[in-house]
Amino acid sequence: MISERMEQLFERNGYSKVPSNLPEFTFYYRRENQGTVVIHVIDYRQGLYISEDQFDHLKQKITEFMHSKGEQEVHLLSLILCDDVGKAKQLSIRESFCWMIDTVNRRLIIYENQVDDFYGWRGILEEFLLHPEDACGEEAANREENIDREEHVSSKFDKVRNRAWLRELPWTNICLIGVNVIVFLICTFTGRMLYNKGALGVLMVIEDKSYYRIITSMFLHADTGHLFSNMIILYYAGEIVERKMGHFLYAVLYFLSGIAGGMLSMGYELLSGDYVSSVGASGAVFGVEGALLLLIILHHGKLESVTFGRMIFVILFSLYCGFTSTDVNNAAHIGGVLMGFALAAVFWLLRPYMRAGKDGDFNEN
Repeated sequence: MISERMEQLFERNGYSKVPSNLPEFTFYYRRENQGTVVIHVIDYRQGLYISEDQFDHLKQKITEFMHSKGEQEVHLLSLILCDDVGKAKQLSIRESFCWMIDTVNRRLIIYENQVDDFYGWRGILEEFLLHPEDACGEEAANREENIDREEHVSSKFDKVRNRAWLRELPWTNICLIGVNVIVFLICTFTGRMLYNKGALGVLMVIEDKSYYRIITSMFLHADTGHLFSNMIILYYAGEIVERKMGHFLYAVLYFLSGIAGGMLSMGYELLSGDYVSSVGASGAVFGVEGALLLLIILHHGKLESVTFGRMIFVILFSLYCGFTSTDVNNAAHIGGVLMGFALAAVFWLLRPYMRAGKDGDFNEN
């Protein structure tokens, strides 16, 4: 069997096997000058199915296990054995350090967003798949010849890891907060000019046909307290939502939630006859909170350190403060949170049609 021959391959290349109670999950490790190299093998052929959250949990547990053994620097590659590439692809393609072995066609599958080598193992595995009977002995005999190559691959590994870290930063959220702060600073030195041109009011929009105000009002704030309260919520909630959804979907969610808040605000003005001028990112921020609530529900009541009860409390408390305060656009808050929740649900339903791993890992786990 391929799994048994692979075990021999790892052992002959100096890797130690860590015993597991689950035969579908095995990992091997070897100490290098740059740290401990770990290869995590998942046998995905026997009707096995694990979610992305469980996959991440497994990798985290392996890393914690190696740390408990005194190994501080751990370099981990996941290797999925599969006879159904389409099924395993959803798990593999989002990870930079995760390859697949198609056991039916005996081929190694590495996608373009993944590291193209890992301590020389690409060549080892390709040779093994071509000549499974001979590869183990040949690779063991040629071990010394791979030292320079491994050092080169280690350097490449560090570069890929750094690129992955930069890619995972919540750039959209950082830019949105930055724009809000910069616009507020400009308003501080220019007086009422931007407020007069960019604030939202239904009469302004209808009379001047200045539909752009629905967007511009989202980046204006009345005072420092108004700006701070919105940005601090956006900083904490937005980072989580962007990491789960990806940069593009998060930007879409932010702007559509803000637009929905502005639209509901103008509708309320027309119905009530209370015509006001509104500014603030509250509709968009409440949309992010609504999306985070949906994500928490999908993650069985807890996402990172945020629980369902805590999120419900934050949203209800924010709405309560708005209803008990003066000069607060509660319609924008309600429109934003409802749109954010609904959009997050739509994105989740459409996730099978989105390329996994291309822009976040928006999945039910």
